[in-house]
Amino acid sequence: MMISQKQSFTQTYAFALLKSFLIWSFTLAVCMLVVGFPIVVLTATIGSLTAIVLQPVLPMSAVLLVAGSIFIANFLGILLSAAMLTAKGIHPQEVSWLNWLHGENRKPKATIYAACPLTCGVIS
Repeated sequence: MMISQKQSFTQTYAFALLKSFLIWSFTLAVCMLVVGFPIVVLTATIGSLTAIVLQPVLPMSAVLLVAGSIFIANFLGILLSAAMLTAKGIHPQEVSWLNWLHGENRKPKATIYAACPLTCGVIS
């Protein structure tokens, strides 16, 4: 009985870690695409200049080498960041700026206009 409960606990814990890692990976990838656009432009510019410099040395594969290393660096950066956040025990549901993960439909507060104290009690 204790062995089955222990296995169930470890499976649940492993599933929670995997779920947290995957959510962090997705969130960081989306943030990199949306918010990190200036970084992507800067990386593309540096990559283009690097490919131009490497072209005389590696005529056939300079662009492939630079593009592949930029892609791998971004991919590994996202995965390592997600692994670090998961290892520290920071769950995506606990982060306040990730409102879409909370699962609650938070309705915006009712709009109060400047004229409302004068006209809200008037029945039309």
